Amino acid sequence: MARMNLYEVVHRRRDTRAEFTGEEISPEVLRRVLTAAHAAPSVGLSQPWDFVLVRDESIRRAFRDHVQAERSVFTAQLDQERAETFSRIKVEGVMESSLGIVVTYDPDRGSPAVLGRHAIADAGLYSVCLAIQNLWLAATEEGLGVGWVSFYREDVLRRLLDIPTRVRPVAWLCVGPVRSLPDTPDLERHGWRNRLPLDDVLHYDSFGRRN
Repeated sequence: MARMNLYEVVHRRRDTRAEFTGEEISPEVLRRVLTAAHAAPSVGLSQPWDFVLVRDESIRRAFRDHVQAERSVFTAQLDQERAETFSRIKVEGVMESSLGIVVTYDPDRGSPAVLGRHAIADAGLYSVCLAIQNLWLAATEEGLGVGWVSFYREDVLRRLLDIPTRVRPVAWLCVGPVRSLPDTPDLERHGWRNRLPLDDVLHYDSFGRRN
């Protein structure tokens, strides 16, 4: 596989759903991807993340069923036109992917004095998101797809994986080899939302000042 430069990886990354092949990930590749995630910057070098690798089919099926129930809850909130658009969008690849990687946040990691978190309590959570991004980019470079599932209740996932009460499950990531990565993100392709141009979100010196 041809190696990509950083900018190619950033723009090639996709939130993957339907493209998984179900093939196994080699232990060496998985280790490289997780090592990249673990190399992320973190507030106060607290490294407040953990990675739960989920291969058990019964656990994955139970989570998939919960996700589908939450999809129905969301669908009920939509008007008819939006619901029709949403019906074409796949929101998970839990059973199709090779494994699930659940990334968690432990606010007690590095406590009681986490350098840099005293004024911004969510800095630890931001650190976990940086680890997820590292994982995603490394997986893309390795030819893997990643799909972040967000249609779940945290308490349900916490009980399913025996996650301690103080620990927050931040993401269930579907990970595995894919047939291909689509050129256009699913939400754009199915007409849910279009990407904003960079200039629409640029401000100069104060919010709202455009030049």
